[in-house]
Amino acid sequence: MTARAGILFALCLVSAFGQQYDLLIQGGHVIDPKNEIDDVRDVAIKGGKIAAVAASIDPSSAKKTIDAKGLYVTPGLVDMHVHVFYTTNVPAAWAGDYSVAPDGFSFRSGTTTMVDAGSSGYRNFEQFNGTVITRAKTRILAMINISGYGMLTNTMEQNTADMLPERVAALARKYKDVVVGIKTAHYEGPDWTPVDRAIEAGNLSGLPVMVDFGTFRVERPYWRLVSEKLRPGDVSTHMFRPNVPWLDDNGKVLDYLRRARARGVKFDVGHGNGSFTMRNAVPAIAQGFYPDTISSDLHGLSMNRGLMDLPTLISKLLIMGLPLKEAIKEATWNPARQIRHEELGHLTPGAVADVAVWNLMEGRFGYRDSFDGSLFGNKRLICELTLKDGEVQWDGNALSGTDYRKLPKNYGIRPGADAMVMPPK
Repeated sequence: MTARAGILFALCLVSAFGQQYDLLIQGGHVIDPKNEIDDVRDVAIKGGKIAAVAASIDPSSAKKTIDAKGLYVTPGLVDMHVHVFYTTNVPAAWAGDYSVAPDGFSFRSGTTTMVDAGSSGYRNFEQFNGTVITRAKTRILAMINISGYGMLTNTMEQNTADMLPERVAALARKYKDVVVGIKTAHYEGPDWTPVDRAIEAGNLSGLPVMVDFGTFRVERPYWRLVSEKLRPGDVSTHMFRPNVPWLDDNGKVLDYLRRARARGVKFDVGHGNGSFTMRNAVPAIAQGFYPDTISSDLHGLSMNRGLMDLPTLISKLLIMGLPLKEAIKEATWNPARQIRHEELGHLTPGAVADVAVWNLMEGRFGYRDSFDGSLFGNKRLICELTLKDGEVQWDGNALSGTDYRKLPKNYGIRPGADAMVMPPK
């Protein structure tokens, strides 16, 4: 090898070694609750994984750099209550036309993982898996409904004869990489059968149970659900529903809620279309009773009403006094632990590079609950950028783009496929 060739070879090695990262998100305020990071950091990504998080990373070490100064950088959100079984073509059903296509709502809201909360049961989960879960870019996990056909029709959800714990547990074991819990919802009867059967399925499968209490009845009061029925690690969703008893005559949070939390019951927001009232949420947040997990209950009705999306819900809680760091924890690391997928919800080097970049705007913003309640505040969280497995899936403000004037003159033309044929002069 000549001296000149040796120098060129060495320069190539230096260049290759220097660009050791695929992407660098630089100068953002990182909130990573698992790793107790709440400060300005650079985040480097390589091969779809988090490669490094540090106070300063040389931009020349990355093939591409995104400027996140003045923005917040968090793990991708984990929304543990959505409805995305949209492929049944059944009208007016959460396992049907009320469900939404996940990719159309996830990434633009900073969400990289969605958990379908019981839209399917043991009889139709495999249809859901084949038509939605395995086809979505969004990471979709699922809770299996104790009702055999899930939320296909309300009549089926009332059929206790088709609530078979052994069948549900067997399906959960077969699809253990996808199924993360058992769900019961929308029951109208006076008995505890769906709750008891769901807990039995939870015991057989070793999975937590999520309960949407359905119609509240005097024969089965809510306080008994969280005080006696649910096991440690089980979830009461729709925690701020209007018919949940929250306050005593003096406006103080009732003691039974704190006792339930102390014995391990988890409280999930699950905003939805009819399950969130300001009159419950505002005093609870003010008195320090924060949710364990913030979830949307996203579906075809809630998306166009008070919920809108998960960042809007987080913003709503922020103006009530929930600290931003706590809110991010409740929408990332806490739900990841709840569904027992602790590889998600954090920015530890080696973890999947699910990342969201946020603009916390200041101004005057209004929010509605599920009914006619409204509240105004000075904060709104807007998603600027979402990466899943290190790939940009949403770029709301062109942060990952390149000034077109710096691109080649003929950029966009596919080599070997397109031809630009000029007209004759």
